[in-house]
Order: sequence, then structure tokens, then C-alpha cells
Amino acid sequence: MARREIELRVNGRSLRGSAEPRTTLADFLRDELGLTGTHLGCEHGVCGACTILLDGRSVRSCLLFALQAQGSELRTVEGLADPDGPLHPIQEAFSEHHGLQCGFCTPGFLMSVCELLADDPDPGEQEIRAYLSGNLCRCTGYQNIVAAVQAAAGKLREAGAGGPGGSRVAPRGTGGPGG
Repeated sequence: MARREIELRVNGRSLRGSAEPRTTLADFLRDELGLTGTHLGCEHGVCGACTILLDGRSVRSCLLFALQAQGSELRTVEGLADPDGPLHPIQEAFSEHHGLQCGFCTPGFLMSVCELLADDPDPGEQEIRAYLSGNLCRCTGYQNIVAAVQAAAGKLREAGAGGPGGSRVAPRGTGGPGG
């Protein structure tokens, strides 16, 4: 099958590659662009491990074709913090509150939390649990993940960046810290 050129912005950088029309966005990110932080679990959109942000909204990258993302702005877990810089406050909170164990599901959780805190800088426990109900973790249970999200929300509020225009939640390369 003929490959097609795909151009998009990922983590603030313009990138291009080629893929067959049936290639999923998750496979394109991992295999063509080398962004292996996006994990593939169920490949049916159920587990949330492949969650990324597409034009600011969370999507299951295993359910989209790469061609559908043509011209879009993507943010993957690699875009949360600079490679040599400090962790993003959400990543810090997950580490400090033991919100991860094996870490396989963590990239999807982090990206979902990024969207949640951009929409609601001070979510309650029930809102957090409802929002993350599409992300599955088989190791930790969810109590520490909820505590990590609450801590991350506090860190972002202290930094004055919890809302949609918040610079710490903004993608790298858009003028926020780390970018």
C-alpha cells in the first residue's frame, strides 16, 4: 500500500513522516517519529495507555489513523518536561505520591491529567475518579493516583498555571516554562 506524507506539530516541533493509510497514530508516533513514550496496551481504546493530546483534547491514539492527525498539534508524554530539565509538576506529584508502579499506564494517565487540570484546576476526588475512569492501572489501585492528581493541582495552582492559559500545562515551545 502506498505511503502518504504526514506533517504535524508534536510537542511544539514541526515533524513529518510517512505512513500507510491504515497506520494508527500510536504506531506512527512510536515507529515513524521515535516517540515511544506513548504506550500501546489493549489497542481497542479501552485501557488509555496510548492517550495523547490532539489539539488540546485527550484522544486514544490507537483508535485514530495517523492521516487523521494531519496538520494537528499533538502533545505526548515526551512533551511534558525538557529532557534535561526538571519533571513537570504532574510527573513530580506522581513520583512523590507513588501514583505509579510498573509505569506502563503512566503516560496515558499523565496526559489525561494534563487535560483535566487545564479544564479544572481544582478538581474534587469524585471528579478526578470520573475523569480518569478511562485509564486503567493494574498495579497501584487508584488511591495514590488520585492523591497525585490533587497534589499536582496544588503545585500548578501555586505556580499560577492551573487554568487553560496556564503556562506549566501549556505544551513546550509555546512560551511556557520549559518551552
